[in-house]
Amino acid sequence: MIVEIVLLFFGTIVAFWISAICGGGASLILIPILNLLLPASNVPFSLTIGTFTSSASRIAVFKKHINWKIFLWFVPFSIPAVLLGAWLIKFVNPNYLQMIVAVFLIANIPQLFKSRKEEKTDIKPYPNFVLALIGFFAGFISGITGAIGLLFNRFYLRFGLSKEEIVATRAANEVFLHLIKLIIYITLGLYSGTALWLGLTMAAGTIVSSYTVKFILPYLSEFTFKKVGYIAMVISGIILFTSTSEKIILENKVSFSVTSDHHKTESQITWRKSNLSIEYNRHKGLELEKHVPSHELPENIRNKYEELNQKYDRVSVEKVFSFTKKVSYEFYCYIDDEMIQLKD
Repeated sequence: MIVEIVLLFFGTIVAFWISAICGGGASLILIPILNLLLPASNVPFSLTIGTFTSSASRIAVFKKHINWKIFLWFVPFSIPAVLLGAWLIKFVNPNYLQMIVAVFLIANIPQLFKSRKEEKTDIKPYPNFVLALIGFFAGFISGITGAIGLLFNRFYLRFGLSKEEIVATRAANEVFLHLIKLIIYITLGLYSGTALWLGLTMAAGTIVSSYTVKFILPYLSEFTFKKVGYIAMVISGIILFTSTSEKIILENKVSFSVTSDHHKTESQITWRKSNLSIEYNRHKGLELEKHVPSHELPENIRNKYEELNQKYDRVSVEKVFSFTKKVSYEFYCYIDDEMIQLKD
């Protein structure tokens, strides 16, 4: 365990250096390490101890650079929103929200190719109501997903703040959210003694990181600082999109298959218990076929289904959507191991 704690300490220093420069991303480095040492349910508690201490120590180091206008509009709207997001975890699958977040992050790709001159024209201070909206959504998404750093990085980069102002203001805006999340995790019992000690190890690492990063920032130009931030957003978006897609596929038992012969090509997509087939026939064109349970059939089709069901061992019905003709139905009738296809 001592080796793992030492690794976690130095990994935390590096992770939060990268986080300060890129606008987030520490969790991408630290979560895999914590997963080796803790149950998954305790990881957010340890990580949040680290992020809270990081924000607090950055405020201490860069306090004179905090943009108080952003802080005073951002924080009051983010605090109730993080509580709302945490409450909605019981009703909302966070994976779908993470997919939206991933797409939003990947959408920053055009920013990677903008020149220094184009970057300057992108700077636009937001009106107060927009600051309030951003604060609300930052809190809401943080409450559900547990992370906000990279998602709202673009907001800070386009506001016209200096490197030091971005680091300081982001820390001031997020420190209360991390504190609230800690209280929520403790209330729900999502912690342990080991999780606490690992969290304190990370806290020590974040303090060292915050006090040393001020010597790194002067070597980065404002333009380079922004480019690194956008690169981090895109890379994180791709990673998040890939990992979340895998979770959604496993949760919903999604499968995809393709069969073809001389006359037609058929692709079948299965989502949970629903089947959707996309069939291309060179004579009939493109058709969509969906399995329909008997109780959803129109009366005339259901009558035919019941009639066939008395003659065969098993009957299934597919609804066919075509661009060249009206909606129709196909009956797949099984007797022994043979299948007979009939149309309505």
